[in-house]
Amino acid sequence: MQIHLRTKGNVSILDLNGPLKLGEPEQAFRQQVEGLLDGGTKRLAVNLAGVPEMDSSGIGALVRAFTTVKQQGGKCRFFGPTKRVLQTLKMVRLDSVLDLVEDEATALEGF
Repeated sequence: MQIHLRTKGNVSILDLNGPLKLGEPEQAFRQQVEGLLDGGTKRLAVNLAGVPEMDSSGIGALVRAFTTVKQQGGKCRFFGPTKRVLQTLKMVRLDSVLDLVEDEATALEGF
C-alpha cells in the first residue's frame, strides 16, 4: 500500500492506494495516523478512492483512526470509497458510524 500525505488549509489528507489488509498495509496506515496525531494534527481526511478492498484489519484501522482522532479533540472524515469498500462498510454497518462522504470537496467542507 502507498500512502501519500498532503495538506489543504488546516486539513491533513491521506491518499491511500492499495488494499487495506492485515500486515504491512494496516500497520503503515496506523503509524501514519499516529505520527500525524503526535505532530498535533486535529483535522484528518482519508481518501479511500485508491483502496480496492479491505479486510477486518483494515476496517479496524479505520475505526481506530476515527476514534483516536475524536478522543484527542479532532475530526476524522473518510471520502471517495470504492464500490466494494462501501459495500464492506455497509455490511458491517459502519457506513453510518464513520464520517463517510462521497468526495474530497464535501469532506473538506465539514472541517
